[in-house]
Amino acid sequence: MQQLLRKIAFPFSLIYALVVHLRNALYDVGIFTSASYGTPTICVGNLSVGGTGKTPMTEYLIRMLQGQRVAVLSRGYKRKSEGFLLATPHTGVLDLGDEPYQLKKKFPEVAVAVDADRRNGIAQLEEYVRPEVIILDDAFQHRRVKPAFSILLTMHSALFVDDWYLPTGNLRDAKKEAQRADVIIVTKCPASLSSAEREQIAKRLRANANQKVLFATLEYHNEVTDGGQQRMELLELKGKQLALVTGIASPEPLVTHLNSMGIQFEHFEYGDHHHFTDKEIQQFKDHEVVLTTEKDFVRLEGRLKNLFYVQIAHSFDAKDRAILEKMVKNVV
Repeated sequence: MQQLLRKIAFPFSLIYALVVHLRNALYDVGIFTSASYGTPTICVGNLSVGGTGKTPMTEYLIRMLQGQRVAVLSRGYKRKSEGFLLATPHTGVLDLGDEPYQLKKKFPEVAVAVDADRRNGIAQLEEYVRPEVIILDDAFQHRRVKPAFSILLTMHSALFVDDWYLPTGNLRDAKKEAQRADVIIVTKCPASLSSAEREQIAKRLRANANQKVLFATLEYHNEVTDGGQQRMELLELKGKQLALVTGIASPEPLVTHLNSMGIQFEHFEYGDHHHFTDKEIQQFKDHEVVLTTEKDFVRLEGRLKNLFYVQIAHSFDAKDRAILEKMVKNVV
């Protein structure tokens, strides 16, 4: 049914594409302007909505930049607050949004802020935090800011070159805008991806001479945790009455991973950034274990006694990791 609705919406996707191309053309000719800043800014983003692993990539950069004064600026999608907000230890998930809250909880030493107006957000951070580097989360399409370094993510199973514009497809920006990226990272690759397959993908992405194309796999932690002291091996979930609860754009890799380990579960799947109601929680709260993602955990924490999450991280081979680290550290 959803696919049928997307096909019916094709005329609207043409209008959307026209608006996107017109907007980019106005930036290209200088009618709309992009601002640069004295503080090095690293943009992490994509051309399609959701599912490419932006938050794990932001976490990867934070770990890479340990020892630097790092700030993260996000829009704070679906948050209840407005304007600029700098997170404190007492700021809640509804004020920040799930992904910025997750980052602040995991990296309390990092300044995490939200603002839909990226220019204002950067100005506020420069005045009150004075970071040495600012990571702009999900900001590739926000051309009002010209970052010092841009990382474009695209998922191996849904490359942006194969996509179409919203609402028929998932593209929210023009494919040609990939040329603005300094590096294109293909995420959620199979671990067995061969050199020949990498070369084929790089050709399809049509990277220019100044761009690097890197490849990352999604690595799942062997343990699940309740966010406190209680942990168990992922394999210990076998044989338990398990509910898998996901409110993310692309749960398929996690589902595939659990299936590969022989773990049986009932999957309760919701839309990205979903705010769970008490009625929805009633449907799965009586399972022996409720497993979710780290992003969903921050929206369910405290509402279930048997809630655990599995951590994920991007993983690169030694060559690609060295290339990315060199490029990022040259900017900083």
